[in-house]
Amino acid sequence: MIERSMHCIIVLLLLTLFCSTINLPDESIKRGDAYFDLMRYRDAIAWYNLDSSKAEAQWKIAKANVCYGDIALKSEKEQYFRAAEKAAQRSIALESSNSNGYTWRAAAIGNIAMYEGSAARVKSCNSIKADVLKAIQLNPNDDIAYSILGSLYREIGNISWVEKQLAMTFIGKIPDGGYLESEQSFNKAIAINPELMRHWYELGLLYTYWGKKDKSIEAFEKAKMCPVLIASDKNKLIDIEKRISGQ
Repeated sequence: MIERSMHCIIVLLLLTLFCSTINLPDESIKRGDAYFDLMRYRDAIAWYNLDSSKAEAQWKIAKANVCYGDIALKSEKEQYFRAAEKAAQRSIALESSNSNGYTWRAAAIGNIAMYEGSAARVKSCNSIKADVLKAIQLNPNDDIAYSILGSLYREIGNISWVEKQLAMTFIGKIPDGGYLESEQSFNKAIAINPELMRHWYELGLLYTYWGKKDKSIEAFEKAKMCPVLIASDKNKLIDIEKRISGQ
């Protein structure tokens, strides 16, 4: 009994020493960032959760969930995107002046829209636009927000006039915008951060939709030169090779 008690005391002392050494509340976000950079998103989320009372931790949880959802099994994707939306909402509630909460809520909603019906998708379009415009208002250098706005405008531009009128009659108004606004938004994102693969890749998709083949190939070639920063970039590179080769 004495031996067992001594063992418990030693374990408690070691845990106390460990926690005081890493200063857990201050270090958990940094450790989460380190795991995020290693593309170990669930480990990153676990560390961010240790400091979940901070807005920074919550929007980073949202970001990590979106990034993991992008590469998760098809049957698992939705749960990570919905977890991302909840974390982004918590971030906004904790610090409404932080642009990242709005940016990553928009990213989450955009992915969740794939699992919704037509009426919900129209509502999602309006929510995404409102969130990214709010993010840009708070931080004019938020390249991710501009990039998401570019993707939104591109998809809106791919909807025919007839479809838009039908949507207004039976579902709800689709936000204004199209290919030109999409191009402008991507160019702003690229001007802020030309090293992010997503911006060039999504611009390449826009030019593909638009029928501007030479420009799409140029954008895809630029995307290929960007570093792989998140796991889904690897999938983008595979798709880029197929698109450039005409497969």
